[in-house]
Amino acid sequence: MKKVALVLEGGGLRGLYTAGVLDILMEKKIKVDCIIGVSAGALFGINYLSKQPGRVIRYNKKYCKDKNYMGLHCLIKTGNIMNKDFCFNKLVNELDPFDFETFSKSKVKFYATVTNVKTGKAEYIPISNLKDEIEMEYLRATGSMPLVSKLVEVNGEKYLDGAVADSIPVLKAMDMGYDKIIVVETRVANYRMPHKKRPYAKLWYRKYPNFLNAFINRDKMYNATLDIIDKFEKEKKIYVLKPSKYIKISRIEKNPDIMDLQYNLGREDCLQHLDELKAYIGGK
Repeated sequence: MKKVALVLEGGGLRGLYTAGVLDILMEKKIKVDCIIGVSAGALFGINYLSKQPGRVIRYNKKYCKDKNYMGLHCLIKTGNIMNKDFCFNKLVNELDPFDFETFSKSKVKFYATVTNVKTGKAEYIPISNLKDEIEMEYLRATGSMPLVSKLVEVNGEKYLDGAVADSIPVLKAMDMGYDKIIVVETRVANYRMPHKKRPYAKLWYRKYPNFLNAFINRDKMYNATLDIIDKFEKEKKIYVLKPSKYIKISRIEKNPDIMDLQYNLGREDCLQHLDELKAYIGGK
């Protein structure tokens, strides 16, 4: 039996594309054995295991203009662009409840990619019970964007956004032994990340030289990963879904109409490729 892994890129609310893809996979009962999520890819990917299609686009549209959800107000008030209490407590427990029980019963393995601030390296944290405060903190860490988030300390280690060290963990999925790998990107074809000087980073992370080096040189890692993905895709070793057209959307988008465009593009692209995708994974 072939083992199938789903690798989910982040990108803030560009990840609504991924949410659209995931909802189609759920609706069409496409099964995978493992998800490796990065940043928004992990934050949205958990809903595949909890079997809650539509949840991601619903709560983002409903609360995107709430100053207590995410944005400048949250950054000034809490030091995090995403409000910890709102996003990882109130939202999942009260406003749009996450199905913790279904998640914990899922047979799909789930990994949240985080960057260890001390080493500057990626770590892939198994998540199986989000009622566990430590596991929820790892999930929060993967989406904690540098410069606009406090360091997340878990078990004596400090973490930030997994995308700094491994934006699209396709090689990790291969190392784990998965035969079939579906990669969901959130950038259009032929995109390559420009180099950014990031002048404030040297001040922010001067105590963490390994992280600083990874952060400053993230474009090199990211673009090299895209080159690898392109090569593997041509060799039909992996199957890649990426936006078929560019939609201008902010990482912290506040316009529900633009959110709908990004989400629906993910649905449309996945439906367009559904037969090919099924053939690739062998009708799983």
